[in-house]
Amino acid sequence: MIDPPEPVLTGVPGPPEAMTPARLPVPAGLGRLLVLAVVFVCAACGLVYELELVALATYLVGDSVTQASVVLSVMVFAMGVGALLAKRLRCRAAVGFGAVEAGLALVGGSSAMALYACFAWFGQSRSALVGFSLAIGILIGAEVPLLMTLIQRVRRQDAGGAVADLFAADYVGALVGGLAFPFLLLPGFGQLTGALLTGGVNAVAGGVLVLWLFREDLSARARWALLAANALVLALLAAGVVLATPFERAARQAVYGSSARVAVQTGIQEVVMTGGTGAGAGAGRGRKGLGGPLALYLDGRLRVSAETEYRYHEALVHPAMAGGPHGRVLVLGGGDGLAVREILRHRSVRSVTVVELDPGVLRLARTDPGLSRLNHHSLGDPRVRVVTADAFDWLRQQGLRGRGRRPAPYDVIVSDLPDPGIAACTKLYSQEFYGLAARLLAPGGRLVVHAGPPVDRARLFWTVDSTVRSVGLATVPYRLAGRPASFYGGPDRVARPRPPVDEAPVPAPAAAPGPAVAPAADGGRYWGFVLAARHRPQFGLASDAPPPAGLSRGELQAGRRGEARDRMSGLPPSTLMHPRYLD
Repeated sequence: MIDPPEPVLTGVPGPPEAMTPARLPVPAGLGRLLVLAVVFVCAACGLVYELELVALATYLVGDSVTQASVVLSVMVFAMGVGALLAKRLRCRAAVGFGAVEAGLALVGGSSAMALYACFAWFGQSRSALVGFSLAIGILIGAEVPLLMTLIQRVRRQDAGGAVADLFAADYVGALVGGLAFPFLLLPGFGQLTGALLTGGVNAVAGGVLVLWLFREDLSARARWALLAANALVLALLAAGVVLATPFERAARQAVYGSSARVAVQTGIQEVVMTGGTGAGAGAGRGRKGLGGPLALYLDGRLRVSAETEYRYHEALVHPAMAGGPHGRVLVLGGGDGLAVREILRHRSVRSVTVVELDPGVLRLARTDPGLSRLNHHSLGDPRVRVVTADAFDWLRQQGLRGRGRRPAPYDVIVSDLPDPGIAACTKLYSQEFYGLAARLLAPGGRLVVHAGPPVDRARLFWTVDSTVRSVGLATVPYRLAGRPASFYGGPDRVARPRPPVDEAPVPAPAAAPGPAVAPAADGGRYWGFVLAARHRPQFGLASDAPPPAGLSRGELQAGRRGEARDRMSGLPPSTLMHPRYLD
């Protein structure tokens, strides 16, 4: 059966806006070029938002691999959702694009400030991170369908050619944004101001395209609404730029307390120092000056507490110095100078080489009154040579030198590095790293490693031990009680890493002969160490050094026996290609 033809209806409306040619104030060729330029700018801004979320999440939460995976996966998913939602806006593409860009500029530009505020005042930022990744991804995903509609309205062309032009401009813009973030915005303006300025550029680009180039597509009401929205967004972003410094100061005070007196972004990490002012304030052992005992935070993690650091550094250094000659010593990390202080207490030390990545930490260790008092000005000793370099790269360079150009082997190598649970530090606890270090050991030399908390993160600690043993070294693991509750070097930062100044900190346990200090009720707060040599190293205290201020032979031996009793066997070593510390 043949259906009869449908009757022709009269009064049918003309083609929708998406199909009608745009009336532009410039020739079509120039208009098309301007649309592609806006695509370029929007792509650059979008990638800056993405990188800013990854960088800030890594800094605030830690574990860069996880944070990058969360941000990228959520954002790519959200872009697909945004592209689907934008289909409903194609009938009014100019108005829709203007609204999307105003929203993206506000959300993306303020995201860094909002995430930092969530972390500082509410103690967590993970849910905000997912929320901003989702919102920014939806808005970025909505851009492409709307821009495709607008560019086709400027001058019709085949779909393949239009897609090729659009994505070419998009990808080149992403390249520029990806390079501008680490090399221009981050070092020049910082994360907060850099994100706000990016939002401003985004708002201006979107506003110019819609309010000027496609102004004939807008009703008077839509034109005034978009103009007001863009003006409001720019005003809010400008206010954020003006208030960025006092906001950052207030947020830092919320995180660290009112005694934060040094806060610098070194290019490697954020370094914050609290307390340590006044006579004796930086000398540790419970003595306070104005602002309380000195505390040094690196990227939000407590690295040095003047009240307990002497126990940590004595336990790290003295057993390694006791097993044989120790005329030549290599320190990997330790830019605060505190491990060097303990090394120089041994009279037979002839030279100490310190390899530290961050010149800002070295500068503070030399010039800050509290920290230099605490380390006894050790980095200024004529026997000490300081090298600013990545420890892994420096060890590798020494191994690549010809036989006649290699440095003399070291009697002791002290690895005073951040926690192995931090993703960026896993290579410094890898089989390859310890293999390079072992090549620089003298025949009777010893290597000692700070290996993380041995009780509450036992698997991580014993993975360090397994990795050291995998390069042919015999190990003696040991531990020491007294790690502060806030001394947490794992993948996550602590939202409020130190108690308020008016709270009395818990003093370190006093050293006394006998068994180790009993673990705390929450599972024991210990520092963990691994002493290694080609043959099983002797364990004890050296005879040519003054007695340790916070240790005793009995306490060290008890720490060694405790770790021997709790050993976890059969763990695979961590390598560069398969880091085990994040399992």
